[in-house]
Amino acid sequence: MQANVGGLDKTTRIIVGLIVVLWGILMQNYWGAIGLVFIGTAVINWCPAYVPFGINSAKKS
Repeated sequence: MQANVGGLDKTTRIIVGLIVVLWGILMQNYWGAIGLVFIGTAVINWCPAYVPFGINSAKKS
């Protein structure tokens, strides 16, 4: 599994994920759990949705 999430993409995912989680907590529903997906993909630096489209925002090594 090669990293395909990098820099700005990772930061954006963490911020959006935290906002969605907080929104879910404030609204008292489970939709906030979707934010955990954004945070999880940022932490592991890999997004399965990018694979079929060949998207890679990580720096080339």
